[in-house]
Amino acid sequence: MFGTVPVAVRKTNALADTSVAERIRQRLVAAGKRYYANDNIADFIEDGELDALREEVAGKMQAVLQSLVIDTAHDHNTRETAQRVAKMYLDEVFRGRYQSAPTATTFPNVAHLGELMVVGPITVRSACAHHLCPIMGKVWVGVLPNPSSELIGLSKYTRLCDWVMSRPQIQEEAVVMLADELERRVKPDGLAVLMEASHFCVHWRGVKDDASSMRNTVMRGALVHDAELRREFLAQVGRPAA
Repeated sequence: MFGTVPVAVRKTNALADTSVAERIRQRLVAAGKRYYANDNIADFIEDGELDALREEVAGKMQAVLQSLVIDTAHDHNTRETAQRVAKMYLDEVFRGRYQSAPTATTFPNVAHLGELMVVGPITVRSACAHHLCPIMGKVWVGVLPNPSSELIGLSKYTRLCDWVMSRPQIQEEAVVMLADELERRVKPDGLAVLMEASHFCVHWRGVKDDASSMRNTVMRGALVHDAELRREFLAQVGRPAA
């Protein structure tokens, strides 16, 4: 008679039989981590799993195309669509979920700068979490450095914007996440983030309104309390204060 398979072996075998997405999900759950559409989960993806996840997504996307009654076997336009979409999602439009934060080397504020600095417009591309339709827009960032805090290079604002925005989300939450990330890295006395974007879930479906856009701001620190500083930021980005 065969002996009982040890519990540790059974667990290892069960884990090996699960999909790569399920293995990643199990790690997140075990760590008590959230994995919403706009969360970064890079720390829970092991070497080689992103390639496997891309293949898994392609298989699921192929099933979607079949359910849409598209003959991908004979239609030359859609024969490789499932693979292209999987690569696009994981490597491009949603890469902010699957890749670690870009490095943003800081340097000391030797000159003890304490005046408002404005960066932008930064072109950003995101996707609506409700319909996975594109969100295309611009971001402006205002920073009031602390004389003793560190600074980051100009290009790093663009890289951080791209990393935060490359996820399925809603604009209201995206600007808050970007402000949180910048505040954590720069530790300024004041911070402002303004985003203006067009939403293709409005342009392409539903009311199909091509003219509307959404604009919202996040103010932190001195820009919350100092009305003159707020007006200076809005004037610099071409948005008159109310």
